[in-house]
Amino acid sequence: MAEQMAKKLWGGRFEGGTDPLMWEFNQCLSYDKKLYAVDVDGSKAYALALSRTSPPILTAAELASIRTGLDQVKSEWESGTFVIKPDDEDIHTANERRLSEIIGGDIGGKLHTGRSRNDQVATDMRLWLIKEVGQDVEWLQGVVGILTVKAEEWIDHLAAGFTHLQRAQPIRFSHFLLAHAHSFAGDLDRLRNLIPRISTLPLGSGALAGNPFCVDRELLRSELGMHSVGGNSMQSVADRDFVAEYLFVCSLLMVHVSRLAEDLIIYSTSEFGWVMCGDAYSTGSSIMPQKKNPDALELLRGKSGRTMGQLSGFLTTLKGLPATYNKDLQESQEPMFDAAETVGKSLRILTGVISTLKIFPEKMAKSLTPDMLATDLAEYLVRKGIPFRETHHISGSCIRLSEQAGVPLSDLTLEQFQSVCPTFSADVKDVFNFETSVERRDAAGGTSRRAVLVQIEALRALLLKA
Repeated sequence: MAEQMAKKLWGGRFEGGTDPLMWEFNQCLSYDKKLYAVDVDGSKAYALALSRTSPPILTAAELASIRTGLDQVKSEWESGTFVIKPDDEDIHTANERRLSEIIGGDIGGKLHTGRSRNDQVATDMRLWLIKEVGQDVEWLQGVVGILTVKAEEWIDHLAAGFTHLQRAQPIRFSHFLLAHAHSFAGDLDRLRNLIPRISTLPLGSGALAGNPFCVDRELLRSELGMHSVGGNSMQSVADRDFVAEYLFVCSLLMVHVSRLAEDLIIYSTSEFGWVMCGDAYSTGSSIMPQKKNPDALELLRGKSGRTMGQLSGFLTTLKGLPATYNKDLQESQEPMFDAAETVGKSLRILTGVISTLKIFPEKMAKSLTPDMLATDLAEYLVRKGIPFRETHHISGSCIRLSEQAGVPLSDLTLEQFQSVCPTFSADVKDVFNFETSVERRDAAGGTSRRAVLVQIEALRALLLKA
C-alpha cells in the first residue's frame, strides 16, 4: 500500500490507500486531458528556466533530454497512442509519469523542482483559453461577416419593424440583420479585450509563496508568449477571474445568439412566412409529414441557458473560497471547457443557418400597412411648422378617424384630413410611401439605403481589426 501511494505525486506523506470512489471523485484527467499540449509547452519552458538558474538545476544535456521526451509525450497524445495508467490523476501527473518512463526518473524527476500543480494548472488553463478565445474570435467574425453579406444582398427588401412585438415602422430587412450584427460586434470586442487579462503568467509562483530557485519568470513569459507576469504568487495560483470573465462573455454572446434565433423562429412561422431555414438546419416531425421545424435555431436558443448556467454555478463556487488555492477550483475547468465547446459549435451552426436562409420578400411587403406611417404623418406636419408634440396628437386623431370610417389611414380623403387639421394639403398623400419613409431615416445608424451601406462597411472594417 505504501508503495502504491509513493507513486502519486503527493503520496509520500500517506500510508493508507484512497477509497476508489474518492479517487474517481478527485481525478480530473477524464476532462483536463484537453490541456495535454499546453501542459507540454509549459513544461518545456519551465525546463529551460531550470537550466538558467544559478546554479543550474538542469544541465544542457538534461534539458535536451526533457524537451525531446516531452515532444514524444505530446506526439503520443496527438496520435492517440498515449496509454493512461490507473494512477494518472490529472494531465500533469500523466505527462510527468510518461516523461520519466521515456527518459528515466533520475532526469524526469527534476522537472517539477520548485513547481506546484497550483501554478502549473493555472498556467495551462490560461494558455488553453488564449487559443480558444482566438478561435472564438474567428468563428464570431464568420457570423458578423455572413450577416453583412446577406444585408447587402437583401438591401432592397422592406419589412415591418417591431416594438413590443407590435408592428411599428417600416425598415429594410437588412437593417434588422445589422442590428444583430452590431450586438455580435460588441461580443467580438469583448473577446478581443479578454486576451491581455487571460495572458498573465502564474508559472513560477510555486504552491503559493513563490519559487525558491529564482527562476526567470520573464523568460517563462517570453517563451510562452504571454503578455505579463503575475504580480503576486498567492493571487496567481488561485485566480480564476479569467474563467469567470470568459463565462460572462460567452453567456452574453449566447444571449445575442438566442435573440437572433428567436426572431428567426418567429419569422419562419406560417403566420409570418418571411424566412425558411435550409434543409441542412431543419428537421421534420415523426407524426406530421408537413412539418419543417427550425431545430437548429431552437437548439441555439436553448444552449444559451446552458452557458448562463455554467457562469452562475461557477460564481457560486468561487464566491466563498479562502486564499489561496483550494480544490474547489478544479470546478473551474469543466465550465470553461463546456462553454468553449458550446459557443464554438453554436457560432458555426449559426453561420450555416444564415448562409442558407431563404427569405420571402413578398411576405415581408404584406406586413407593411399604412398605419405604420402614422409617425411619418406627424413628421409631415412638423415640416409645416407645427410642434411635434401637437402633431403626434393630430396623427393619433387621424388614426382614430380611419378606424371609425373603416378605411386604411392612407385612404382618408383630403377633406377628412383637413377636418382634423387644416394644415394638411394635397401632398399628404405622398406620406404613404414605404420606400420614402425608410429613406428619410438617413441619419447615422438609420435604415436608409445609404445608412445601411455605411453600417456594412463599418462592420467589415471591424472584422479586419487585429
